[in-house]
Amino acid sequence: MTDQINYGRRMQKALQSLMADVLNDVAKGGLPGDHHFFITFDTNHSGVDIADHLRARYPEDMTIVMQDWFENLAVLPDRFTVTLNFGNVPEPLVIPFDAIKTFVDPSVEFGLRFDAQDAEDEDDGDEDVPETAPEAEAAPETKGEVVSLDTFRKS
Repeated sequence: MTDQINYGRRMQKALQSLMADVLNDVAKGGLPGDHHFFITFDTNHSGVDIADHLRARYPEDMTIVMQDWFENLAVLPDRFTVTLNFGNVPEPLVIPFDAIKTFVDPSVEFGLRFDAQDAEDEDDGDEDVPETAPEAEAAPETKGEVVSLDTFRKS
């Protein structure tokens, strides 16, 4: 046990849980309306399982788009799996939540940015706080101030 509460890591896990809930809803009922996702992940993260030719093409990170065609979406406690089309070839992907760098739904201007971490980094004392994107990036950064979410909503 450490002598500090790692709020950053706890917040990251909570936001990953939010993302997992959304993906789980999509797995059950499909994408509603104009919703679609851009998900960027670290291709070198432990547990990422992608075809060798994709890893060669995307040696550091990769952005996938879940919009018109995807299948076999399944959400597990620590990762999700999905099959996407790459050049008319279906490719299964396994992506741990800790490998995800960004999750964006541009249809509603919602996004999350994560610090990708290996599972063994879970108990360290670093304060790895995820940021929301894109509206929150425009807000001035201050410490120790409570900010109303209404500031970031469109009128």
